[in-house]
Amino acid sequence: MKPTFALVDCNNFYASCERLFRPDLTDTPIVVLSNNDGCIIARSQEVKDLGVKMGSPLFKVKGEIKRHVILVFSSNYTLYGDISSRVMQTLEQFSPYVEVYSIDEAFLDLSGIGALEEYGQKIRSTVIRHVGVPVCVGIGPTKTLAKLANYAAKKFKGTRGVVDLTDAQRQMKLMKITPVGEVWGVGRKLTQKLESQGITTAFKLAKMNPHQVRQSYSVVLERTVCELNGESCLELDEVGSKRQQIVCSRSFGEKLTCYSDLKEVVCEFGARAAAKLRGEEQLARMVTVFIRTSPFDKSGPNYANAATGSLVQPSSDTRQILELAVRMFDSIWCEGYRYAKAGIMLGEFCSPYDVQLDLFADQTDSQRNDSLMTAVDALNCKGQGKVWFGGQRPKKDWYIRQANVSPAYTTRWSCLPVVK
Repeated sequence: MKPTFALVDCNNFYASCERLFRPDLTDTPIVVLSNNDGCIIARSQEVKDLGVKMGSPLFKVKGEIKRHVILVFSSNYTLYGDISSRVMQTLEQFSPYVEVYSIDEAFLDLSGIGALEEYGQKIRSTVIRHVGVPVCVGIGPTKTLAKLANYAAKKFKGTRGVVDLTDAQRQMKLMKITPVGEVWGVGRKLTQKLESQGITTAFKLAKMNPHQVRQSYSVVLERTVCELNGESCLELDEVGSKRQQIVCSRSFGEKLTCYSDLKEVVCEFGARAAAKLRGEEQLARMVTVFIRTSPFDKSGPNYANAATGSLVQPSSDTRQILELAVRMFDSIWCEGYRYAKAGIMLGEFCSPYDVQLDLFADQTDSQRNDSLMTAVDALNCKGQGKVWFGGQRPKKDWYIRQANVSPAYTTRWSCLPVVK
């Protein structure tokens, strides 16, 4: 049986989430901002049509926002994550094999299913009925062609949001009018290099010799060429590969100048990173702490530094990670600066089953430590902030600036919409 893939992609996902509980904003142009309300990270279709660019700093487009009456939202990742989870759960009823590719995209295995375009329309109508978020569906014999089909489903309104590229003639027709930069995995720099050599469309890329592509470019682009020709090289990844590192960092809503304040932030990120590490059933040996001022802050001198240390034994115990993180922080702390960002990175992961145990260590203590961390995680899953370590700051008044954040409609009782 030949494989068949579908890529289901939510339309203007962040903006769609903001509209979900605000039907009065159906045709209103919307932008969503990054952390600290700095740059535009999401736009509704109306804003895209106005020519406002992704990543534009807010202060540079305030004139356009006022002129076109564009509604501005701060990012609400709690809402977006919850809606994403509901979309993915809905998709699971259409295929036994689902790969969650990103917060708003998922690949489905539709091998053996007939009437694919009709099936794609059924997926669209079910998601909009169950969750309220519009999606487009691209279908193809490879993941790359499914991505390309999804691009066409979004671009051409006549498709009604679904494109089936299992037919070779349709593949060729679409590839001839698709810029090479729209092919999955072809980034900006690679696009420039390909275009300089006359490879301007997906069709021209597909006609390149895979062996020569591997020699001149990379094995990754070679696979892309094969996939464009209908040869499936990328399988569905249901489990998802485990991360090689975990980073927790964030810019602050207000600059921090006090040692104790910044230390508490580092501990906060360390505790979060350790919890994520346990969630992936991994242990880490390396801990890196970094702090910096803002390069755009002209009110004082700039400073940035990082320090890395290693644990004696790989661990996911928050206490051990925080102890090392504080030592690393102390080694790079400098008085007299206005700090704008800090973070912590965990690396050198290994499985708990691959650790060489200390001959003289008390294994009973190790088991108690694991049980303690399990209990802490269980309590915190019931509501963030139930249990914290002494180095953390329960009151997160250093947190990101969110002047226009929407309510937590789906995760907080006090924010439930009231129907009158």
